[in-house]
Amino acid sequence: MQLARVVGTVASERKAASMPGLTFLLLGRLTIEWHETNRYVVAVDAVGAGVGEVVMYATGSSARQTEITNNRPCDAVVMAIVDQWEVGGVERFRKVPADDPWAS
Repeated sequence: MQLARVVGTVASERKAASMPGLTFLLLGRLTIEWHETNRYVVAVDAVGAGVGEVVMYATGSSARQTEITNNRPCDAVVMAIVDQWEVGGVERFRKVPADDPWAS
């Protein structure tokens, strides 16, 4: 599993017959120090993630082990939206709920 931020969406009018109804997201990979890497991956969205959210994604054969990607030609899948991230006892990220009146 790897960490990334959803930086956009990818639309495709024509795709393999086994891929209808799937949403594709453009992910910007992140380092453990929370730096963007300028490396990107397109992944199928299995959890309803949105632009700006931090997510975990899997690649390779693991990407085909979710309910919506099973037996589909998929090499990357978003399988979790990150709520909080801590490294060595230091919080690096905490998701702020959209309805939080104190969020800036």
